[in-house]
Amino acid sequence: MSVTTLRYADTGAFSPLITAYLAQHESLAPFYHRFPALDTFAAQIEEKKAQYTPEARQRLVAALREQYATLPEVHEQVQANLDLLEKDTTFTITTGHQLNLLTGPLYFVYKIVTAVKLSRQLKEQYPQYDFVPLYWMATEDHDFAEINHLHLFGKKYEWNSAEQGGPVGRLKLDGLREELLDQLPADVPTAFHEAYHESATLADAMRRLTHSLFGQYGLVSLDADKPELKQALVPVLEREILEQASNKAVQAANTQLEAAGFKPQVYSRPLNLFFLTYAGKRERLEYDAAADCVQITVRNTNRCHTQEELLELARQHPEQFSPNVVLRPLYQELLLPNLCYIGGGAEVAYWFQLKQVFAENKVPYPVLLLRNSAQYIGKAIAGKLRKLGLTSTDIFRPLSDLKKQVGASLGQEEISLATQQQALAAVFKEVADLAQRLDPTLVRTVAAEQQKAATSLASLEKRLSKASEAKHETAYSQLAALKEKLMPEGQLQERIDNVLSILINNPQFIDQLLEAFDPLALEFTVLEEE
Repeated sequence: MSVTTLRYADTGAFSPLITAYLAQHESLAPFYHRFPALDTFAAQIEEKKAQYTPEARQRLVAALREQYATLPEVHEQVQANLDLLEKDTTFTITTGHQLNLLTGPLYFVYKIVTAVKLSRQLKEQYPQYDFVPLYWMATEDHDFAEINHLHLFGKKYEWNSAEQGGPVGRLKLDGLREELLDQLPADVPTAFHEAYHESATLADAMRRLTHSLFGQYGLVSLDADKPELKQALVPVLEREILEQASNKAVQAANTQLEAAGFKPQVYSRPLNLFFLTYAGKRERLEYDAAADCVQITVRNTNRCHTQEELLELARQHPEQFSPNVVLRPLYQELLLPNLCYIGGGAEVAYWFQLKQVFAENKVPYPVLLLRNSAQYIGKAIAGKLRKLGLTSTDIFRPLSDLKKQVGASLGQEEISLATQQQALAAVFKEVADLAQRLDPTLVRTVAAEQQKAATSLASLEKRLSKASEAKHETAYSQLAALKEKLMPEGQLQERIDNVLSILINNPQFIDQLLEAFDPLALEFTVLEEE
């Protein structure tokens, strides 16, 4: 396996905000706390150590042990990390993601591998501490359409029969087996089937699958949709209901971001909370502007509470509340002894809107790290690229540019009649000048004839170009197919393809990623089978 790296900006697939962050552009300095580098973690450790309480640690470990008790067997590396988390010298390196079926797009795997690798690097740098990679399961998310499918070998597999509207982690798996699992290729590893066949809910299945894939690396997965964990959220709920502090903080950050030339990633609401209804739905909390007094309604229901009633409910039953995208990161950092959050480009972008939210709640703001991204090129495709005279990094260039490069290597003439068009224009100018002297009424006739001639010449140029391309049509068709394979639908491979598209034929893939990735190098990785 050969490994090549290039700048994220050179892929053309990342936003100006992300490339500016990686370049440490001064305009973004107000929106993050510490830039990701090995030496910055010393101060981050001290800050989190001073804030994170023994009570919070005990609550976290108790919840994790209860959740892992549902597995038939816990890997020794995970068990060791659960034990380490009881110590005040242990911290987490966290990434989060939705409960996509069978892990969803490749970048889910890249996120977790980044967390595992960074945890190892930090242990080498700070041997007196321990670092546990943690996957925050987005079990409270209710956007079923985003997680009910996967793409494998060019085919889309979907699960449509589940009841929708509530937290996806609570979904029963009725219909999933027949509708999706039984349709998968026969060589899908057993662990992917067992995770869903032997679990009651989607959250249980995801924990089991991530444990199968990453348990040997010590990954710990957390489902925070639990009453005992929601107790930590009570002070945040009180501030949100009474002051709507998070919205004010985000709006101020948005103004600053826009002044710096960047567009905010997510929308903040007056109340950044959902309510988990008795019907199993997750509905937004909204102020009732028509009420004479302060009333808070639960959207899409007939429930309505005064501010005092909602406060009492938050204190007595915080498990009935669910933070939205603005407050979820704060909830995460309240629960965890976390130092660093690893996210994709869109995630890092919306975290930039939240620094003041953390400050007002007196919670340390973590180091923000863009997850590793990668392009995987199998042996067969690598061979085809070489035959076309292309390297593994050329694939990020536009198809039109690649066709020119391949054409040049095959000896194709570049067809252009620009010189002839210029000569034609010069001839007609002489004719137009003659018409102007002899009979000015003929000038328009000359111009019309010039346009007809120029159009005919342009048409000839296209026909000649097609004739030239036809000589190498096989090579161009192959090039287009390779481009689509490596960048499906014009996107990075990692945003479409499932890990099974590689893992089935290359069981060592995750180990290869761990070897290749260097999280703090902040470079895009290309892995090519030799």
